[in-house]
Amino acid sequence: MSGLARPIGVDHVQITVPRERESDALFFYREVLALEERPKPESLRKKGGAWFVVGAMELHVSIDGTSVEEHRASKRHFGLLVCGLDAWRARLEAAGYAVLEDREPIEGIERFFVRDPGGNRVEIAERAGDAATAAERL
Repeated sequence: MSGLARPIGVDHVQITVPRERESDALFFYREVLALEERPKPESLRKKGGAWFVVGAMELHVSIDGTSVEEHRASKRHFGLLVCGLDAWRARLEAAGYAVLEDREPIEGIERFFVRDPGGNRVEIAERAGDAATAAERL
């Protein structure tokens, strides 16, 4: 990369949900995952969806013309790091979301997947040692 600086981070990730599942999907991100919402720019509000702050980056939920079945057919996903993986599993199951177990373990990471109401796959993961850190905070 002669003379060109490397990217310094990821600013945001955008996912899409079908228009008919917008309210269910936004409830999932606002209430079930308890993500912090940030106002979208005025010029983009009419398009629907929402923007959420996740650590140092953002998750943009946008509306498109695809179907839930098209989303469910895909393995694409984004991952959220959490502390207290078992508590997150219990929270999602109590809210009625099916947990999809990890079929391809990764050393040092425990994880599972869940589908949002729009069919997007979301990885919920905890790095080894983070559970102890979470317990210390309580």
